[in-house]
Amino acid sequence: MPKLLLINPNTSVSVTALLQTHAQRFAGESTTVQTSTARFGAPYIACEASYAVAGHATLDAWAATQSTCADALLIGCFGDPGLMALRECSAVPVTGLAEAAFIQAAALGPFAIVTGGARWGPMLERLALALGFAPQLAGIHTVTQSGAELARDPVAAHAILLAACQEAALRFGAKSVILGGAGLAGMAAAIAQSMQVPVIDSVEAGVLHALHLAAMNARATRDTPVPSRRFDFAWSGVSAELSQLGMPPTSLP
Repeated sequence: MPKLLLINPNTSVSVTALLQTHAQRFAGESTTVQTSTARFGAPYIACEASYAVAGHATLDAWAATQSTCADALLIGCFGDPGLMALRECSAVPVTGLAEAAFIQAAALGPFAIVTGGARWGPMLERLALALGFAPQLAGIHTVTQSGAELARDPVAAHAILLAACQEAALRFGAKSVILGGAGLAGMAAAIAQSMQVPVIDSVEAGVLHALHLAAMNARATRDTPVPSRRFDFAWSGVSAELSQLGMPPTSLP
């Protein structure tokens, strides 16, 4: 039975609960989904500063839950804070909601993104460029409400997001639209019924891609498991769990 560790990089336990519910549904009963919530940072990531802190919080949450022996790690934020750092350290595959959704959407052609929070626009453009998906990204449509606000009122969110998805598909000529955000988990299916192009749920894409990577990794490392990588130096001022992953202090002559 594969085990997926889903890390929520913000401190909102309600978002973690939402992720747990939908991720388990997408993964199916044959997969164990365990969630971990950031121990510090913002309740919802919506700006550059909260995103920067969330990268640290993602590493910290992973370090605190290494005993779970997960087969894959999924960063439960549409922005994937800490993705490259965690991938560098982890012995098992790592992906994020955005990366996984980009992969699924790019297979269909040029894609658009709809998400909550105006400041996410340039942040997601930068992420798409860093991950190599800038050529396929046709455009980003952000709505005023944050993902957390949309999650609190699903009925109102449906109308807002449907209009945004329809506008994005038309304006950008997209072959698919990604509905991005942990707080928007489960909303894409209903919106897709009124769309002419596929609507991709970033949480569903993340879960399925993480499990795909886990299966590939299990075959590749069946006889040669790869240990987690320790940091090159001893760290200070971080949690005890992160400190334990650092190299022992070098003795001075």
